[in-house]
Amino acid sequence: MPTALYPGSFDPITMGHIDIIRRASQIFDDLVIGVIHNPNKKSLFSLEKRKEMVREFLKDDKINAKVVSFEGLLVNFVKENKIKVIIRGLRATTDFEYELTLSLMNKELYPEQETIFLMASSQYSFVSSNLMKEVFNYNGDISKYVPPKVLEEMKKLKQ
Repeated sequence: MPTALYPGSFDPITMGHIDIIRRASQIFDDLVIGVIHNPNKKSLFSLEKRKEMVREFLKDDKINAKVVSFEGLLVNFVKENKIKVIIRGLRATTDFEYELTLSLMNKELYPEQETIFLMASSQYSFVSSNLMKEVFNYNGDISKYVPPKVLEEMKKLKQ
């Protein structure tokens, strides 16, 4: 079974991400969670804090996956690490159009890799990190959509 990578900014990790991680971990024996560092984006949490929150969830959920970070092109990271499968979560058709374009470019640059799309479970089909940050900033209840430890960290930042 090849190693699979589930990349994302995870800023913050949501229950939608967790749903994809759980399902991917049942398909692949070797799962890597790649926390992306994008210096052009202003993140709510530092790269280290995002990795820590992902690791905490994995430990609490007893999922055997490795957490790494990288920056630059995703395809370069998978090529350098000999990863053959990229996991992408899809919420809606707009996600599919964007992700399809990226996966075709990745395939062009690294023909040996494949992208597998997992549809979000219906209860998380609208959940995104950006939406969770916005709702939280306006004092909305996001407790069903982020892990409790993530919500605690978000509350600390707001104080």
